[in-house]
Amino acid sequence: MSILTAFLSLVVEFAVGYPAWLFGAIGHPVTWFGRLISFLDRRLNRDTDSDALRRRRGVHALLIIVLVPAAIAFAVEAMLSGIPAGLVLTAILATSLLSQKSLAEHVEAVADGLDNGRAAVSRIVGRDPEKLDRAGVCRAAIESLAENFSDGVVAPVFWIGVGGLAGGVAYKAANTADSMIGHRTPRHEAFGRAAARFDDLINLPASRLTALLIVGASFFVKGADAGNAWRTVQRDATKHRSPNAGWPEAAMAGALGLALAGPRSYDGVMVDDTFMGEGGHRDAESADIRRALKLYRVADFLLIALFGLLSVIVIAA
Repeated sequence: MSILTAFLSLVVEFAVGYPAWLFGAIGHPVTWFGRLISFLDRRLNRDTDSDALRRRRGVHALLIIVLVPAAIAFAVEAMLSGIPAGLVLTAILATSLLSQKSLAEHVEAVADGLDNGRAAVSRIVGRDPEKLDRAGVCRAAIESLAENFSDGVVAPVFWIGVGGLAGGVAYKAANTADSMIGHRTPRHEAFGRAAARFDDLINLPASRLTALLIVGASFFVKGADAGNAWRTVQRDATKHRSPNAGWPEAAMAGALGLALAGPRSYDGVMVDDTFMGEGGHRDAESADIRRALKLYRVADFLLIALFGLLSVIVIAA
């Protein structure tokens, strides 16, 4: 019943998100994974070790990061399956792995307060917000909305649908590991290699599905261009330095008629990325963020509808 678990978790998280009081009381799965990852990074990733040894230890760390939380989640789901409300309780637990509501709120905060946009955008992007002009802040928010729709919503619910609560937890743990140690820095180039490669692999299906959802949403959002979104995906998605981020970003760029990605600064280092889309002549504005949010909300509704349909099929079978 993992498909039904995924559908119910989408519906519940869409409605209530992850309550702030709960975060204050017990934290969040990402913070729990983060403590484990930090501990392993401190214990296993020594500057004095060779790169080969650090790569091996990075594999060992990744196995612990993924398998230990997944095993706990599997045991919890198995225990809950024996009670009448077990499916609902499992779905409620799975909502902690999704970020539909918080993603929209964070991106909308950028549009609402562009005068203080750098502070808002720093919560959702990894680049250097102080080096962005107004249009750059807008583009960064839109890019992050597209990419985090894939990483924070579509991918976890996909893996919940495949492997139940354990599948979603395994994905979220691996994705958190990539965000913490999967960077090409002197400390993590070797140790975080396994985490980065594994994250690329497990995000492949969701990134493609996200692009299709954005293209589909473009048919229903006034001013969006579904045909251009599809053409931009076909032309530009594989040009991105990430094997996955280019798909949702290209779809969003084409739908809105913007140029996204391109050269940007991370931790003071310039990254010369290719532009997604052909709207380079047009500066992005807060209105473009709001158009992107409309696309996101419709695409998210299509995702919920897709899992609802799959749930009906599973139940009927």
